[in-house]
Amino acid sequence: MNKYFSILFCGLFLLSSSLIAQEKAPSNYNYNDAFGHDFYSKNGTATRSASGKPGHAYWQNSADYTIDVNLNETTKEISGSETITYTNNSPDALDFLWMQLDQNLFKKDSRGNAIIPLQGSRNGAKGQDIDGGYGINTIKLIYKKGRRSTEINTTYSIVDTRMKVNLPKALEANGGTVGIKIDFSFTSPDYGSDRMGVLETKNGRIFTLAQWYPRMSVYDDVSGWNTLPYLGAGEFYLEYGTFDVNITAPANHIVVCSGALLNPSEVYTAEQQNRLKKAETSDATVMIRSESEVTQPSSRPTNTPTLTWKFRIENSRDVAWASSAAFILDAARINLPSGKKSLAMSAYPVESVGQDGWTRSTEYTKASIEHYSEKWLEYPYPAAINVAGNEGGMEYPGIVFCSYESKTERLWGVTDHEFGHIWFPMIVGSNERLHAWMDEGFNTFINSLSTDAFNDGEYKERKSNMHRMSGMFVNDRLEPIYTSPDNLKESNLGVLAYYKPSMGLVLLREQILGPERFDEAFTAYINRWAYKHPTPDDFFRTMENVAGEDLRWFWRGWFVNSWKLDQAVTEVKYVKNDPTQGAIITIENLEKMPMPVVIELKTKSGKVTRKTLPVEIWKRNISWTFKVDTTEELTKVVIDPDFALPDVDSSNNKWKASDGAGSVEILTDYLGVYSSPVFPMKITVTENSGVLVLEAEGQPTLPLESEGGGEFSMEEAGLSIQFNAEKTGFKLNLGGQEFDLTKE
Repeated sequence: MNKYFSILFCGLFLLSSSLIAQEKAPSNYNYNDAFGHDFYSKNGTATRSASGKPGHAYWQNSADYTIDVNLNETTKEISGSETITYTNNSPDALDFLWMQLDQNLFKKDSRGNAIIPLQGSRNGAKGQDIDGGYGINTIKLIYKKGRRSTEINTTYSIVDTRMKVNLPKALEANGGTVGIKIDFSFTSPDYGSDRMGVLETKNGRIFTLAQWYPRMSVYDDVSGWNTLPYLGAGEFYLEYGTFDVNITAPANHIVVCSGALLNPSEVYTAEQQNRLKKAETSDATVMIRSESEVTQPSSRPTNTPTLTWKFRIENSRDVAWASSAAFILDAARINLPSGKKSLAMSAYPVESVGQDGWTRSTEYTKASIEHYSEKWLEYPYPAAINVAGNEGGMEYPGIVFCSYESKTERLWGVTDHEFGHIWFPMIVGSNERLHAWMDEGFNTFINSLSTDAFNDGEYKERKSNMHRMSGMFVNDRLEPIYTSPDNLKESNLGVLAYYKPSMGLVLLREQILGPERFDEAFTAYINRWAYKHPTPDDFFRTMENVAGEDLRWFWRGWFVNSWKLDQAVTEVKYVKNDPTQGAIITIENLEKMPMPVVIELKTKSGKVTRKTLPVEIWKRNISWTFKVDTTEELTKVVIDPDFALPDVDSSNNKWKASDGAGSVEILTDYLGVYSSPVFPMKITVTENSGVLVLEAEGQPTLPLESEGGGEFSMEEAGLSIQFNAEKTGFKLNLGGQEFDLTKE
């Protein structure tokens, strides 16, 4: 019998912690859903460590490009020839290769065109009647043996924006290489899915060219070949390599491109070369080609019809360029933490000139790159070029395209955002087509810090009231952040790819880990996965391992699901109904998302104090009751007083004295030791913060709820005690059995 009661008492104890306070409202919270240990569906592997690091056998393939390309300004045709050296570092022999033909999005019969709704879309060509897509005639494979190389024709098949290249023999694993030579051409759309295009200006067309050459698809340890089609919303996933690009354009054009210009003496005038040298040592913006010089033939070095500009960028996943006769060009030095230098440049038309406009673009570019280099990881490329085009904003390694109409804080914002993308995804090379939040969201987060820092807070934003913002972040119309961009409503992309994941990192930094622990973990993630291909699990695991914190509840609620948060103050009482002996406060979690708690208390004399509670209070509780020391009455108790959490219901966050304090039953007369000849153990009745507690030797304590009239119970466990009127004994009902116990 003793064993029976021991087991029963232990079982009751496990149930007791959630029954200290009476629930005042129904709750949707389930702590097992929130804190379940089954978040990670797989263990670490040889390629991806359970700690979030690349594994000891991590590999990724590489692709080096040599491209010669010509721009026909009149027809808007881009034609070229590329040779790709593809290296298979995987442990698998590859029987074929997959490539990306993103320009095929602009073919009339493309899948991307087929899914544009009647009301229009950011994606596609905005209804332009264009014969888009690549023209590809032949593909040759190049095999090298020693100094000799052999070219052979091969077969290929094109499926929408993908091309399968057949190999006569499998490409060897662990370092096998093959060359792929492709001649290609296409006509540029004027509006290229807000990522490239042609802008008409008074002094000529501005060509901003991206997704302009056939690119290798990624073969990785997660999916093998990544062959999701380009539909417009989902961005890119690319291998790293070296690019040598030779661009032939009209001689009156200025050309800017990812990487370093290798032949400045052939494409700039002597004066422009001198100005560039000055800019390389100047923290102030230096004009290379001024507004007045744009229409002067002397601002170009030759009267020949075309010039070839030669560029090189290393350890890059992509290359983009822009060309125009209309460009004003200026530049300034970028100072990097290691002592190295880079060059900030801006290319824009006369329509964009002004101190409230693009005249400050290079200042913005320089400040942005210097901030991120100091804060996270040093900028790796020889130049950072901001180009005014007809895109809202689009990013590429070493070069970005921003709206030529942007001014003041909007120009700062788009410049800073697009250059922030150098870190996500140009350096940390996640799969944008699947996980837009891992680049857009992370970048939007670091933008918030850089904007606070810029020019002593010139464009610093006010703190958001997260209670008011909660409806934007969590509502029944939103998919989870984790959803791929092609699988969510286009109108939801801004929230789910940019703002909500960014706010998730703000919450993690400011409310959960603190800036120091967060920054250490986030920096580790950047360093671990620089120039590699992380997955969401790699990010989650790195943050947990470096910060030393189990964050599965947070990833599950904010990123993988779209759970709401609703914390409430449900009751305030005083110990023995006396404010000088302390207050007993009960809070509840009414929705599915848990978070740490900050409580602010104001007393009758005006004294304000705060108490913080860890998220662990919700690991096995829906409600939580705690005591605070007080010497006088409370006038107000507020949960989340800074409006820092996305609480969906502010109305239950506050208790005021006018709401009335709950009455506490005086328990003194019930306290004592009780026993019975037929019950095998003595029970001691004690009080803890206004709660009646049963204790038995060798057993856990059991807190009980008052039912009034001398009755106390643990209802869900089927335990109750009823004191007699004299409070000299009670009847114990335990699992349906009754025992009379008397005070000793």
